[in-house]
Amino acid sequence: MKGLILCAGKGTRLQPFSYSQPKTLLPVANKPVLAYCLENLVKNGIRDVGIVIHPSQVGIPKLVGNGEAYGLRVEYIYQIEQKGISHAVRQAEAFINEEPFVLLLGDNLIAEDLSTLIESFGRNRNNGAILLSPVPNPQDFGIAEIKGTEIVGLEEKPTKPKSNLAVIGAYLFDSLIFKAVNSIKPSARGEYEITDAIQWLINQGHSITYTITRKLYSDVGTVDRWLEANEWMMEKELGSNQIVLGKNTLVENCTLIGPVIVGENCVLKNATIGPYVAVQNNSRLENCRIDHSILLEKAVVSHLNYSLTKSVFGREAQLIGSESDNKKYSHFCLGDKTKMVMRKDQVDSSD
Repeated sequence: MKGLILCAGKGTRLQPFSYSQPKTLLPVANKPVLAYCLENLVKNGIRDVGIVIHPSQVGIPKLVGNGEAYGLRVEYIYQIEQKGISHAVRQAEAFINEEPFVLLLGDNLIAEDLSTLIESFGRNRNNGAILLSPVPNPQDFGIAEIKGTEIVGLEEKPTKPKSNLAVIGAYLFDSLIFKAVNSIKPSARGEYEITDAIQWLINQGHSITYTITRKLYSDVGTVDRWLEANEWMMEKELGSNQIVLGKNTLVENCTLIGPVIVGENCVLKNATIGPYVAVQNNSRLENCRIDHSILLEKAVVSHLNYSLTKSVFGREAQLIGSESDNKKYSHFCLGDKTKMVMRKDQVDSSD
């Protein structure tokens, strides 16, 4: 069995943070989203993994390399135009070479172990298996209609959902999926949808099973969902109260409220940090209060007389405040190398 991870998307809803790096490399609990996908595959004995990328995404091969550091053999597959999940799967046919494979979306975090999906696929010699999760708003998802142990229909964002079971981005297929993705037509939005390919298989009499998870998952596709994923992953990885500090990080006169994770070579002074704050390497937090936030490499937050919450600071972003400020809570979303200096009756910002 092989693995296939799709990473070629542009991540437009995560701009400005996705300008400088693919959204699959953005950190959750200080680890790239893609790394969680790779680790889940390794945990389940999958060693040959294809990663579908755009040629411009040089950061992904730079991070993952040939996969040896993860215990994998990685091959890169290029998708020049982003025309949907089925289109991305098409590009990987030669790599898969008729083996069954787990398909993951590189910007999705799923707490469920893939073993449940693999067991479901193998139990009745199905042609595919899909991980589903009950959702309160099925109109916003691809929704599965089930009968017994099989999926009998899929519908994208239905106005009258036939269930509340959403497709959340983890699949397992045999090689018949390639016949399906080469048989469907583009959807109304001009993309080759994976739901259409699965429905094609069902219509042809092939068996698609499912497993239902009630564990957490996130599509890290917007800043709000990124922050949400960071919180539950920190809870999962660190627990409720743990503090993790990287090498050569200085902490002076600070209150840290776990979970908090801080990278290497950071400076924390006269600050209250946490809960649910992830700080990457070489950052500085001084005379400030911050919770439920993410700071990328070399971010600086200092001299704020109010609390920051649900904020994201890009690489080398700086927010310099003034003790005259008297707001209780503020939200900031500063892209890479943005500098904002807060003064009384004055804001000076530059990108």
